[in-house]
Amino acid sequence: MKTRLVLLLVLLSVLPAHAQPRTPPTIDPRALLHAMEEAFTTVADRVTPAVVNVSTVPRKQPAEEAPERFREFFGEEFYERFFRRRPREDTRASGSGVIVDAKGYVLTNNHVIENAQDITVRLSDGRKFTAKLVGRDPKTDLAVLKVDAPALLPVAELGDSDQLRVGQWAIAIGNPFGLDRTVTVGIVSATARNRVGVATYENFIQTDASINPGNSGGPLLNLDGKVIGINTAIVAAGQGIGFSIPINQAREVMRQLIASGRVVRGWLGIAIQDVTDELAGTFGVREREGVLVAEVINGGPAEAAGVRQGDVIVELNGAPIKEVPELQRRVAAVAPGQPVKLKVIRDRKPVTLAVTVSEMPGDEPVLAGAPDDESWGLSVEPLTGEAALQLNLGISGGLLVTDVVAGSPGDRAGLRRGDVIVELGKKPVADPPALYRTLAQLKPGERVLVLIHRPASGGRAEYLVMERSREP
Repeated sequence: MKTRLVLLLVLLSVLPAHAQPRTPPTIDPRALLHAMEEAFTTVADRVTPAVVNVSTVPRKQPAEEAPERFREFFGEEFYERFFRRRPREDTRASGSGVIVDAKGYVLTNNHVIENAQDITVRLSDGRKFTAKLVGRDPKTDLAVLKVDAPALLPVAELGDSDQLRVGQWAIAIGNPFGLDRTVTVGIVSATARNRVGVATYENFIQTDASINPGNSGGPLLNLDGKVIGINTAIVAAGQGIGFSIPINQAREVMRQLIASGRVVRGWLGIAIQDVTDELAGTFGVREREGVLVAEVINGGPAEAAGVRQGDVIVELNGAPIKEVPELQRRVAAVAPGQPVKLKVIRDRKPVTLAVTVSEMPGDEPVLAGAPDDESWGLSVEPLTGEAALQLNLGISGGLLVTDVVAGSPGDRAGLRRGDVIVELGKKPVADPPALYRTLAQLKPGERVLVLIHRPASGGRAEYLVMERSREP
């Protein structure tokens, strides 16, 4: 410190007495604007070749017919003319994607290619390729495609979304409304957005860079031209509010889909809900401090570790937990078989528990191809306490239908996404593997009675009949 002070005094002693601080140079506003313009155009020029148009032809919808008794009552000719419903015409859907590997891997949204029979990828130079679906993950709304090209393809470099800060520039490239390679610019207006209602695991980047229908699956970029997110959704009632999946989350999902065609997630075996102001005082915590355990699933890892109904989880591995989506996302990221430490508030006292995370049940591979005769075309997951509350259901158990493949036995039975399967064959069902085991035991042409609750109809109970497809 003394040395620095001496050097400073010597420097001041040799400076001319008339020396004054320099006047800041005059800044040319036009030069600044040209520099900003150059930054945007450079990013567009560099990344646009790696942004693709993804178009799909959906699987054909089977014809729906009126009950057979109508044929007997009205006669064959009248029935065929007025009661038989013709299959709907195929309509081509369109979205965006980004090439992330020179060998032909393309990252896009699940909803862009969902139920697609044929997928075509078109590059910026006009080349078209038939794409194969490597795998998709409805819970994050991500999908990976593969095209076989004769040479290496242009690639967009992936960035680090964990380093994002609110206020940074954001550049979106995609095909909104079918308008190829549209570039829009804005800022990152928020991070870690959840409860948007698009996917199960939400941790969105919010941006005011224009994102419109057709942008889905395209990249969100920083000023270095690196991908920081995959554009996914907009707020229909708002202007300048779009959401992108952070690229770090997308990168891990993509890695697993390419490696095995499925995503493995950690699972504690509990149903949880947020701690509201009304609940906080009862359980001895503050509002938004932790999440409340509404139910402990029998035989799950949480039960084995001693987690109880009514516990409030306030920490996971030493890091605070404030809300349901945060705990869900962080547990899902833990590899099955790994232990985690939970700090809970029980009877107003802290308790530390060690839980060995297991694999989330029901995460079956979701691969390409039409369903065969063995498939029910049905994806389900255990109904959580939070979901039951959000759907205003008077039940606490069952299986939430997350996906129904068009034309599948599940679709023909009348099941819809959002339905809750409560009973199968007049027996309660709350475990996805148990559901699939029971269905697998049915013989071709054999039927089973299904009891559902349908939130779309006010939570009304309804019976349906599922039939296993007959052998060809």
